[in-house]
Amino acid sequence: MSTLQADIQAVAALKQEGGSSWDAINPESAARMRAQNKFKTGLDIAKYTADIMRADMAAFDADKTKYTQSLGCWHGFIGQQKMISIKKHFNGQTDRRYLYLSGWMVAALRSDFGPLPDQSMHEKTSVADLVRELYTFLRQADARELGGLFRALDDAREAGNTAEEAKIQDQIDNHVTHVVPIVADIDAGFGNAEATYLMAKQMIEAGACCLQIENQVADEKQCGHQDGKVTVPHADFHTKLRALRYAFLELGVDNGVIVARTDSEGAGLTKEIAVVKESGDQGDVYNSFLDVEEIDVADMAEGDVCFNRAGKLVRPKRLPSGLYQFRQGTGHERCVFDCIEAINAGADLLWIETAVPTVHEIKGMMDDVRKVHPDAKLVYNNSPSFNWTLNFRQQTFDAMVEAGEDVSAYDRPALMSADYDDTELAAAADVRIKTFQADTAREANVFHHLITLPTYHTAALSTDNLAKEYFGEQGMLGYVAGVQRKEIRQGIACVKHQNMSGSDMGDDHKEYYAGELALKAGGANNTSNQFN
Repeated sequence: MSTLQADIQAVAALKQEGGSSWDAINPESAARMRAQNKFKTGLDIAKYTADIMRADMAAFDADKTKYTQSLGCWHGFIGQQKMISIKKHFNGQTDRRYLYLSGWMVAALRSDFGPLPDQSMHEKTSVADLVRELYTFLRQADARELGGLFRALDDAREAGNTAEEAKIQDQIDNHVTHVVPIVADIDAGFGNAEATYLMAKQMIEAGACCLQIENQVADEKQCGHQDGKVTVPHADFHTKLRALRYAFLELGVDNGVIVARTDSEGAGLTKEIAVVKESGDQGDVYNSFLDVEEIDVADMAEGDVCFNRAGKLVRPKRLPSGLYQFRQGTGHERCVFDCIEAINAGADLLWIETAVPTVHEIKGMMDDVRKVHPDAKLVYNNSPSFNWTLNFRQQTFDAMVEAGEDVSAYDRPALMSADYDDTELAAAADVRIKTFQADTAREANVFHHLITLPTYHTAALSTDNLAKEYFGEQGMLGYVAGVQRKEIRQGIACVKHQNMSGSDMGDDHKEYYAGELALKAGGANNTSNQFN
């Protein structure tokens, strides 16, 4: 018996118990409404999606072609349309396709202060609000799709088409939800470990099964692709990892996933000298990367901070800001150490921010991590901060030079130019870009590939094209040819925007409540019928 049939019977039993006051209640209508609201709470979603993510991680361990992907979405509608498109283009399935919630986009687009840089200055609760909003829109996508199937089922019944009725009933019984895991950015925790715990609880209660946290100082946090990043000693970071785990466990999301991000590859500063309890411990290793000079006690100036290293007095290089500087060229080692220690402290996945997207650099760091933790898996940011075209054309250029090929037709610094678009080098570079995710999954154990803020850029690009045409010579044709005609021909569901916003579901409910007395919006005079 399908879930829908079971619910029909359950409501029918309630109706029988309720007597005459339930006469107008249709058990099948109530069962349909239950089916359209599969997930009752954010915690239902977090538990469901955590199980999906854990299963995907196990599948990836067995087969490196089964990596996962996501796109950053800054609004519930964007996330909804992304998942509708995925189901449309990939046989109605959502396998291994997630959502990403970018802290950058929350800061730039969701703050009450207006657009802000990615420095954790936005309201803390806006992150959980976006998780909740995304899942509200994904649940609405389920309800809308099922509503269409219910109406088609009624039409098949009315026509006496039993074969079509059985086919549609099977689609209802085996409906694939639009609800998928979200990898959600909690920045550096928005404060101390207790603040991190409280923020994590809000995000999990909103539906997040996976939280990504970085090892920067919370009140000095910078975008991972900007300068001025300041990291914290491992002991400080690991208290926040444990705070996340406790939040998951308290709320019953035992499979919750923690992503530990290290910004050490590009972070040259620290705010603290780590506490050392014994030679070679975590704090000692952290301090070993500091840029120091050996001095005598007599050389100490007023206010100097110095410490003992292997029996010698050393003074770390301290900037006017009070921050301490790491030695140049230690980024790789520090990233590897960060990753190993993060897994030791309970992280499930790693995230390494790199300066450029190169398979060999990511592989090099992960090879070192996997010497200690063979199953260590990486989340990688396929960031719009990288100039992908220029980077990969230059990488291809360098490979051609190494292979002894003639590169005299190319100017390496100018390879971004459209003049090179039809060249052999550009074609080879595009192949490298196309296979980058598969290559790094195979070579560097990258389990999850995401683009942090692609929909920020697509919104800007599409708006620029529309504004140029509509306010220019094309006038209304700028919208019709550039948007609506393409929507119709590509089968974009929201061309019928009233349907997408829930008008047909509202009509269904009116009919449930009022029967033939219902005043419905979807009649013959609805202009959306022009798109049927």
